[in-house]
Amino acid sequence: MDKNQIIGIVLIGAIIIGFMIFNQPSKEELEKQKHQSDSIALVKKQLEEQQIKELELKENTAELKDTTLTAIADNILNKDTLTTSDSLLLDSLSIKLSALYGEFSKSAIGEEEFFTIENDLMKVKILNRGGRIYSVELKEFVTHDSLPLILFDGNQNTFKLDFFAENKLISTDNFYFTHSENNIADTSKSNNQISLRLNAGEDKYLEFSYILTEGSYLLDYNITLNNLDELIGKNSKFIDLTWENHVPFLERGDKWENQNTSMFYKYYKDDVEELKATKDASEKLTTKVSWIAYKQQFFSSIIIAKNSFENAIVTQTDLEGKDGLLKLMTSNIALPFEGTKSETIPIAFYFGPNKYSILKNIEIDPEEKLKLQEIIPLGTSVFRWVNIYALIPLFNFLGKYFTNYGVLILVMTLIIKLVLFPLTYKSYQSSAKMRVLKPQIDEITEKIPADKAVERQQATMSLYKKAGVNPMGGCIPVLLQFPILIAMFRFFPASIELRQKGFLWATDLSSYDSIYSWEATIPLISNIYGNHISLFTLLMAAAIIVSTVMNGNQMNTSANPQMAGMKYMMYLMPVVMIFWFNNYSAGLSYYYLLSNVITIAQTLIMRKFVDEDALLHKLTTNVKKNKEPQKSNFQKRLEDMAKQKGINPPKR
Repeated sequence: MDKNQIIGIVLIGAIIIGFMIFNQPSKEELEKQKHQSDSIALVKKQLEEQQIKELELKENTAELKDTTLTAIADNILNKDTLTTSDSLLLDSLSIKLSALYGEFSKSAIGEEEFFTIENDLMKVKILNRGGRIYSVELKEFVTHDSLPLILFDGNQNTFKLDFFAENKLISTDNFYFTHSENNIADTSKSNNQISLRLNAGEDKYLEFSYILTEGSYLLDYNITLNNLDELIGKNSKFIDLTWENHVPFLERGDKWENQNTSMFYKYYKDDVEELKATKDASEKLTTKVSWIAYKQQFFSSIIIAKNSFENAIVTQTDLEGKDGLLKLMTSNIALPFEGTKSETIPIAFYFGPNKYSILKNIEIDPEEKLKLQEIIPLGTSVFRWVNIYALIPLFNFLGKYFTNYGVLILVMTLIIKLVLFPLTYKSYQSSAKMRVLKPQIDEITEKIPADKAVERQQATMSLYKKAGVNPMGGCIPVLLQFPILIAMFRFFPASIELRQKGFLWATDLSSYDSIYSWEATIPLISNIYGNHISLFTLLMAAAIIVSTVMNGNQMNTSANPQMAGMKYMMYLMPVVMIFWFNNYSAGLSYYYLLSNVITIAQTLIMRKFVDEDALLHKLTTNVKKNKEPQKSNFQKRLEDMAKQKGINPPKR
């Protein structure tokens, strides 16, 4: 290195040192830099502390960033006055939120605000954060403890849309929607509709509009995407909707309500399906779906596609009564997205009672029968038909004239028993014929030893044939009445009309009636029977026992030993029903009580009018006339069986 090079290097160094000295910050500038450094350190510290708290609650790191940043921003904005540190922190957060949310970042910071829309039937509270439904109150109903009936309420529930915009995940529950006169139709004249927007730049927004109509439990919900096609991207075919609902207790009798709380869904132009109510369940719905219902005993929250949902995943978890909650119901729904400049996804909600006449008449698309009424548990096949075409119309007709539902059930029972009386009378006649022939059956039993059961049966059937008695004549009328008995078992517990309607000592005919209850848990008894005594159930069991005793003597157990076992089963049944019906609808027990009391009265009346001596004379005459009656197919089969065993048929 020569002399000139050395001189050049020294001069350059001197210039650099001089420049640094000349540009050295003043004391005031040094303090400002220190303040900024401290502010940045504070931001980092607050972020780290908040992240630690969030890590205890959430595992998803992407979601953690979103929630952390917006939570810190919200805390700052809620302060009465902002310090310089707060302003610097907000600036830092804005940069980070912009990196996370792009055009939507300005809507990630705001203050929570509630809006209420209502009609004559319900009140809906909407939260600007997420633009979602926060709670729904049904005005005409109250809970079992007389509180306002709110189907769901609070931050325990989630309703959000998820989509990618500018390759960033956007979850609507992280953003504050705006409400202004510009995005709703004249709010000064109506309080039954509202629109909320999530802005993403000039004339770019996602809008949720809610519209209630007077006299309806339907809430129209329209999702509008305006000029978001470039942000979202045309490769996206779906927008994900998540609806998570913690279902609360609303009725008296938590076990029964839990057993009648489950998720239903309907495939587009296909059948209605149900998740099993008694266990946790999940189902992937891989084809188009019309609606998904969160069904409770008497009320439902249903999301309905006005076109169709592309697919969905539905999940149900039993919460076992913790914090007064029944089940956690979740739907992950794929909404169709076409990627146009402006498009609307039309949806409707049903928030209301499980009343057949209301649900049946809800139709949105003429080409798609919603069949919402199928969420009401009225039984299957013939039992459901009996309820739909006979019992419900009769109940509704009587409801026009009787406001006391105890009296209505009495009149309804009398009508049903009157209609069925011809079958009851025919059954009694058949039983009376077999009863008057009992002495002759006993003779056959004495003559033919027990080890020749087939021969004894042949002789008995031969006597019945000669006398003109059909042994099944008493069973067939009973079997014809059986569908009504089973239909009633479904009808009363599902009838919302009986909810909180009292009669005598029963305060609620849709739930159990209790004349005595206790708090202590008794092993087995509390689990099987319950912690109360239902008087209608006891009276029903007593009436069944009396009816069984009255008709027990009509059963011929000597000719068929199996009938003896059947007789004991009939006496055991009322005891079983005491445990079975103790937690059921008082209206159901009351109906069965009335039905058996009327049956006892009918039996006593028929005994007065049926002359058993004259009946015996007629049957004896038939036996003499029909010494060689034509054999029935049943008799022929018995004789064939006897011949195979080497038993000669009895002589006539």
